Amino acid sequence: MSIYVHLWLILLVVSLKFKLTIAYDGTGYEGWQVQKIGTGVQEKVEAALAKLFPSRPRLHSSSRTDTGVHALGMRAHFEVPSAESRMSSRKLVLALNAWLPEDVRVVAATRARKDFHARFDAAGKQYRYFVWNHAVMNPLIRRSAWHVPRPLDLKAMRQAATAFIGKHDFQSFSTNTGYNTASTIRTLTRCELRRSGSLLTLIIEADGFLYRMCRGIVGTLVQVGLGKFPPGEIKPMLARKDRRVAGMTAPAKGLVLWKVFYHKKVSR
Repeated sequence: MSIYVHLWLILLVVSLKFKLTIAYDGTGYEGWQVQKIGTGVQEKVEAALAKLFPSRPRLHSSSRTDTGVHALGMRAHFEVPSAESRMSSRKLVLALNAWLPEDVRVVAATRARKDFHARFDAAGKQYRYFVWNHAVMNPLIRRSAWHVPRPLDLKAMRQAATAFIGKHDFQSFSTNTGYNTASTIRTLTRCELRRSGSLLTLIIEADGFLYRMCRGIVGTLVQVGLGKFPPGEIKPMLARKDRRVAGMTAPAKGLVLWKVFYHKKVSR
């Protein structure tokens, strides 16, 4: 075997790992994951990767988003044989976006450590939920905000939001996925309500989220604002560990996966 063939075989075995930051409008998708019925955002990005890399790399994401949920900072990684990778990270972004639909964009691409995993190395996530609180809906954000036409008691909502902060069992605010979850305990580090005119933004950060947990929290807070629940009812809801005692699940369209946090030692 010649030295050139030997070196070529080594290049095929050695792989490079890339980390992507992906943004998308989830309106037309059945969530992030590849679907048996309907289209997931992951499918679109993997199809674009297949146009660039013969090995057709599989994408591993930091999160799953539900049907109609959006993302600004979804993180994912993929690996390719080093022999296939001949473009810079900047060119990779441009090349992928050339093959993607307009409602899905790769915002950034960087080389990742060999031991990096987009999901298992994630230290936490931030979601933002947008509510348009005005009698008339703003047509420019109709696909990315929940229209709540009745006046809301923001003071009561902010008081209720503080009860979510800390380590709790969030079973009362999540929907059963149909399979067993190892634990329904999560730690919320932030639950904040901001207002800019008629636009309300709920910022929720945690070390992890259960299925539809964010939307359960938001739906309940909005119902607090409408006077359906008193702010002091949140802690008893958490203690009951029963989805039936909490408020409604907010619509998917107002929810955005804003960012994913990583420890510095596993991300760059």
